[in-house]
Amino acid sequence: MPSLRRLTAGLFALTVLTALTAGSAHAAWPDKPIRIIVPYPPGGPSDIVLRAVIEKMQPVLKQPIVLENKPGAGGNLGAAEAARAAPDGHTWFFATDNVVTINPHVYMKAGFKPDDLVPVAVVSSFSQTLVCHPSLGAKTLADFVKAAQATKLAYASGGAGAPGHLAMELLLATAGVEMEHIPYKGPALAAQDVIGGQVPCGFLAGPTVLPHIRSGRIVALAVSGSKRSPVLPEVPTVAEAGFPGYDASFLLAVFAPKGVPDTIFTAFHKAFVDALRQPDMAARLQATDQSIVAGTPAEAAAQLNAISKKWGEVARRIHLSLD
Repeated sequence: MPSLRRLTAGLFALTVLTALTAGSAHAAWPDKPIRIIVPYPPGGPSDIVLRAVIEKMQPVLKQPIVLENKPGAGGNLGAAEAARAAPDGHTWFFATDNVVTINPHVYMKAGFKPDDLVPVAVVSSFSQTLVCHPSLGAKTLADFVKAAQATKLAYASGGAGAPGHLAMELLLATAGVEMEHIPYKGPALAAQDVIGGQVPCGFLAGPTVLPHIRSGRIVALAVSGSKRSPVLPEVPTVAEAGFPGYDASFLLAVFAPKGVPDTIFTAFHKAFVDALRQPDMAARLQATDQSIVAGTPAEAAAQLNAISKKWGEVARRIHLSLD
């Protein structure tokens, strides 16, 4: 019996030591650089927002925060890497909502499951802007539809399954026309070819195309969301321009790999949202055609679930499959 008592005491001491060690590890977080995976090439709206947030988070968390661009497969490559990461609070994921709300409906082999990534916060909301090269001669959405009916045009997007791809496919299905989709590795590359006239049109991210709209190098015909853009108030929504009920709004959100301890998850959420809510951030995001959301994890989960249901129905209706 004495040996049993000694064994029991030893096991108890080991359990206590393990718990204390784990608690100390959590309390010390972050104890090395933090990486935030972005599943797109540099230069898109995700980068613009995230780099501004990182500037404000680093002094608070006192560790370098590294933005890692991991483009490919409509965001699935970056999402899969984030989902596989150790849930120790040193890897996070930052992407447009379509990666978790749309990709699972249209990719049979996405490489991750939506519940592998836990929403931390919805960061901002944004629309896509339908732009065309002036050589097409379209000055309104009605002009664009007539041109697409007359001949099969091509359109550019930031990639298969990207917001611009989905916004355009929804519009084409609503209008009853077809176009050839030319996917690029990010909206910046897609915008370059629309500006150059190699591809006539595209639904592209506001921050990417705004300077070129203002310079007259491309023409803005409509925005995809339910409200007009604050930086392009003269441009109607698709619904206003002739297709009532059309709405293709999108979100930027930050996620954690499943299993991050609550204390670390909460601390990261606070640091991220506090950075977003600093006085200059609303103006910085508005200048890039985005509106800050910065809600709670529960609110983020509810929003993303509702969007997933909506886009799942759209994907089935237009028979959208990307495998």
